Amino acid sequence: MSKDYYEILGVPRNASDEEIKKAFRALARKYHPDANPGDKSAEEKFKEINEAYEVLSDPVKRRNYDTYGNPNGPVAGPGPGPSEYAGGPFRDVFSDFGFPFGSLFEEFEEILGGSRSRAGTVLERGRDIEVELELSLEEAFRGGARDITVDRLEKCSTCGGTGSRPGSRPVTCPVCHGRGQVRSERTTVFGQFVTVTTCPRCGGRGKVVEDPCPECRGKGTVRRRKTVTVEIPPGVDSGLRLRLSGQGDAGARGGEPGDLYVLIKVKPHRFFVRQGDDLIVEYPVSYPDAALGTEVEIPGIDGRIPLRIPEGTQPGTEIRLRGHGMPKLGSRHRGDLIVRVKVTVPTKLTARERALLLELKKLQEGGGGRGAEEQGESFFRRLRRAAGADGEN
Repeated sequence: MSKDYYEILGVPRNASDEEIKKAFRALARKYHPDANPGDKSAEEKFKEINEAYEVLSDPVKRRNYDTYGNPNGPVAGPGPGPSEYAGGPFRDVFSDFGFPFGSLFEEFEEILGGSRSRAGTVLERGRDIEVELELSLEEAFRGGARDITVDRLEKCSTCGGTGSRPGSRPVTCPVCHGRGQVRSERTTVFGQFVTVTTCPRCGGRGKVVEDPCPECRGKGTVRRRKTVTVEIPPGVDSGLRLRLSGQGDAGARGGEPGDLYVLIKVKPHRFFVRQGDDLIVEYPVSYPDAALGTEVEIPGIDGRIPLRIPEGTQPGTEIRLRGHGMPKLGSRHRGDLIVRVKVTVPTKLTARERALLLELKKLQEGGGGRGAEEQGESFFRRLRRAAGADGEN
């Protein structure tokens, strides 16, 4: 181990990410070039601090460093270049210090070209994919497993992802000699600087394919249509995105695959209107039933539900049935079913119905010397008798 990054930052080997970041902030503030103009030793210390933080703040590089003494793994390669402190995540950290990014840092970035290359072979993570899944309200209520079809890149089965024809294998890149990067030096007024960039010959792979695979044409991946099963939690609603880790495009150069995101879209229902976890249904009742009250059965999302329509129910009255709505995500509870009463008025009347309504009208206008409420009750009793259904709906 040429350098002890833990010692440079002054933290123990089991230091947490927060402890490493805190130590870096304190040291960077102390040795920042803008705080030490013209101090070459402070400038070198600042580069060293950034190099240490660049390794220890990256979980993969830190693990490689702890295991092999090299942030790039068991294969030796060039260490991080000084360009790492001029941009990238360090610029965000430095902005918290209150130091102005003046001509010094602009000069650094100009010299180094804003390089954010990493030493060693570049592993590219696969692309994330998003697909839309349309569900009925009943399917959203029940949840469960659903199969979806996606077009995605997968590792070539012919070459195993190497990109080379079976029987051959990639060879070490003659430009970067397997390191995946090339280094160039430049002398400035601040001293000598090294720029590390991705190898233009192998694209950071460290290997080149001389005899491409006929199936993938040297890419190592092929596009295929696959069926993926997604578990739908009960109660999903439009706009919810479900993440399936590792089900996206395969990564290039052996990188990990991307993720698959399933965007839920719930179709409108012909009876129910959804309002969060509640459902609203409009239920028609005749004007006699609204006035006299009745017992009915209404449709629910998971079966029929008995409902009492109280006597004297007015048009637009809402009756709330607790726990008969949609499931609440991540809970055993459910929303409510709201029944909105719609009183129907007949468009055509029989002679008998017309006569009874005229009698009701006369009673409500004060005939018979009794109060309207009493007259109405008398009328409805006679209405029941006339219908031959006294005490029934």
